[in-house]
Amino acid sequence: MSPGVLKEIGAAAGLPAQKNIPGSQELVKAEKKTHDMGAIGMAAIGVALWKYVMRYAPHNPTYFNRDRFVLSNGKSQRHTCIFQYAFLHLTGYKNMTFDQLKSYHSERYDALCPGHPEIEHEGIEVTTGPLGQGIANAVGLAMASKHLGATFNRPGFDVVSNHTWCMVGDACLQEGVGLEAISLAGHFKLNNLTVIYDNNQITCDGSVDVNDQHRKHQREDEACGWHVVDIEDGCYDIAGIVEALEQAKQSAEKPTFINVRTVIGLGSKVAGTAVAHGAAFGDDDVAAQKRAYGFDPDAHFVVGPETRDFFAGLPARGEGFVRDWEGLVGRYEEAHPDLAKRFRKRMSGDLTGWEELIPKSFPEKPTASRASSGLVMNPIAKGLDSFMVGTADLSPSVNMIWPGKVDFQHPELRTSCGINGNYGGRYIHYGVREHAMCAISNGLAAFSPGAIVPVTSSFFMFYLYAAPAVRMGALMRLQVIHHATHDSIGMGEDGPTHQPIELAALYRAMPNLLYIRPGDSEETAGAWTAALSAREQPTIVSTSRHALPQLASTSRAGVLRGAYVLQENAAAVLTLIGVGAELAHAVGVAQKLKETHRVEARAVSFPCQRLFDAQPLEYKRATLRRHEMPAVVLEPYAPNGWERYADAAACVKTFGHSLPGTAAYRYFGFDVDTLTTRVLGYLQQIESDTLLRREFLEI
Repeated sequence: MSPGVLKEIGAAAGLPAQKNIPGSQELVKAEKKTHDMGAIGMAAIGVALWKYVMRYAPHNPTYFNRDRFVLSNGKSQRHTCIFQYAFLHLTGYKNMTFDQLKSYHSERYDALCPGHPEIEHEGIEVTTGPLGQGIANAVGLAMASKHLGATFNRPGFDVVSNHTWCMVGDACLQEGVGLEAISLAGHFKLNNLTVIYDNNQITCDGSVDVNDQHRKHQREDEACGWHVVDIEDGCYDIAGIVEALEQAKQSAEKPTFINVRTVIGLGSKVAGTAVAHGAAFGDDDVAAQKRAYGFDPDAHFVVGPETRDFFAGLPARGEGFVRDWEGLVGRYEEAHPDLAKRFRKRMSGDLTGWEELIPKSFPEKPTASRASSGLVMNPIAKGLDSFMVGTADLSPSVNMIWPGKVDFQHPELRTSCGINGNYGGRYIHYGVREHAMCAISNGLAAFSPGAIVPVTSSFFMFYLYAAPAVRMGALMRLQVIHHATHDSIGMGEDGPTHQPIELAALYRAMPNLLYIRPGDSEETAGAWTAALSAREQPTIVSTSRHALPQLASTSRAGVLRGAYVLQENAAAVLTLIGVGAELAHAVGVAQKLKETHRVEARAVSFPCQRLFDAQPLEYKRATLRRHEMPAVVLEPYAPNGWERYADAAACVKTFGHSLPGTAAYRYFGFDVDTLTTRVLGYLQQIESDTLLRREFLEI
């Protein structure tokens, strides 16, 4: 950077050239109750990024080829998110008015400055509150760019060429999901990704060396295949930071980790101490800092004209980026019309065509619903290039490979097993990284809605590892589809460690998430239809390891309503609710009750509580008929939640057991004979004590 530019920065800040942070107080100070200590120490990084390096358009925030910025400072985001909000305001994002900037930590319901950045607001790419999620999202954003570039770029036409920038702190690097994502990014050689480490050596408990080794992260990243750059004076050396960022953009084959040493609470009485994590600046401290930098100590919420002028040209520069890119795309359309048509479709998020690819019928033989998922989804993944499918090292088990698939890999990788690919590939080997798999998929989905629809796959039990990322996808309203196999005690010998007794209750309770358990191939088609139709929420399609009978009267359309009558019976005195892999058990119990005990029952299939909740009241009443007769749900999971839909539950309240699948069902009383006895016992109980109909019983 030239001395002239340094002088310009210093003038804008009202500071001497050697301390060239433009308006550190003005940039990040809202009011004394806010958490802004980290943001002040990071101000020079922000100037380097937003003023000199990043390509973005404040007045066109969804410009497709923009650089993506992710603030992933984890636990300390409460202390640093004003950093991002301040730069969104100063660089000209229209919604981030000065009035909105002052709303930070206020009681305003319409505030655009929440306690952690949220995807709904202009300039915010992903919601990144929990530790490590942001860096994993950033890996997904970089993978999306690599994939789309490899698919659509042609010589002279780099229509997808953006860079992903991610700010992290110690917490993001200590969390396991962060290292999972970092190691995978190094393996994929994502040279379009730069992580900027705000290395202030302070955590909530004290200095970092209380619980971590000094400089460990640098060694870890180098070992994971990253290029590491050191910035010693991260509070003031804007020129050095800009140079490092520009070098990162030119990296030939590695992602870049920039280790920027900063001071939390710079200029305050608690600078460089753990107290700065949560402390608010006192009035005296604020006044003293303002005097030190030549500001009026009695003026509040002021951004001076020098700082305004310093950032004034950025919206116009951004519109120039947009015009240049749109001109490039126009020439691209002339040179490659068919490819450009596909590119426009991907940019628009158009997913039309998948409905015709779902099989109309299935083989009559018993089929594991995990295999049924492959029968449904693989033709879609093969036929439509919007889908990127991945697994946590379980390809043989999850049935998500389609004929002719190409793996997403660095094109020069040559593996010992011969599984190679390129960035245009759409099958992702995540390795045993369930948490990062789902968090990275959130980044893939967030790149541009619908341009990529990620599909993850693993055993259902392992989605407990991934639950924080699944939750963040639901919070961000992202269409990510999770194929969770081996979902019941019927999966057998792997035993209690792998039998997810309790996990469905978590996902059924999680807002804006569809958790669907199909009972056979026809219902599996319905589950995937629901997932593919849910454009603003993630879905878990929960499937069996063991073969399930193909039942008469199952309905993919019924799945879309959450629950439906599988077998009606005008003489019924009881409704049996079957779910997923145990749907056949309900049918079997209904048949045995009739044949052996002359008890008439009706059967309801109930694959998805959330879809059912969305139905009209009249439909829900007609389906369950609880006003006429008791309903008993049969599902070897924890019963939590079923009291809303049933009067009793045959359930499992302990961990599983290591037995073959059929033996496990017998052990827990989930064979048809034992279930029939349990249901009869319930009927006898309520006959002798009618008040029990008003109580939820576990039978």
